[in-house]
Amino acid sequence: MIDPKQETYLMKTLDEPDEHIQQLQTYAQDHRVPIMEPLGIEFLEQLIRMKQPKRILEIGAAIGYSAIRMAQCYPHSEIVTVEREEQRYHEAVQNIQDAQLENRINVVFGDALEVSDDLLSQGPYDVLFIDAAKGQYQRFFELFTPSLAKDGVIISDNVLFKGYVADNPNDGSNKAKIARKIEAYNEWLIQHPDFKTNIVPIGDGVAISTKR
Repeated sequence: MIDPKQETYLMKTLDEPDEHIQQLQTYAQDHRVPIMEPLGIEFLEQLIRMKQPKRILEIGAAIGYSAIRMAQCYPHSEIVTVEREEQRYHEAVQNIQDAQLENRINVVFGDALEVSDDLLSQGPYDVLFIDAAKGQYQRFFELFTPSLAKDGVIISDNVLFKGYVADNPNDGSNKAKIARKIEAYNEWLIQHPDFKTNIVPIGDGVAISTKR
């Protein structure tokens, strides 16, 4: 994770988000909705600008925050995103409409593992962004990478999980259990014969995987 002094410095380099984005950030904080941390989402946006993907598949829409940010940073992309919690699905749809991006972002309701045929049929995708149930990351990766374009990129968020993955706590807590699942995913990614992965210690930890 980034040193706190470095994080404070880097936060000062970020542009001020527009009013709608600020409202989403405030709502997420007040209602304990997990969204990407500021440095993490800025890093994701830069990756999208560099990749310039035509189509993006996001696993885990939540309230639509990341999908909106990705769509805004590269106006030529189309995004398919999926959310299994009904309230958040409806919030995502409304927030995307408020951002006037409903023509570029398609929100699918359901568990990604159960509506995979629908998601796969809308590919191929240039970017796969995984930011949902941490214990299912490997299944998401295995299920949806076949829908990637030849030069597609997989981005996984929260792979350092607030530092718990590196600390490796063994106290029986829920956070420790999640950390062990993420650690297992990271090890699996690093050893994958078909993908090269680098983990960047920014935000909550971002893994970037490309085909070898």
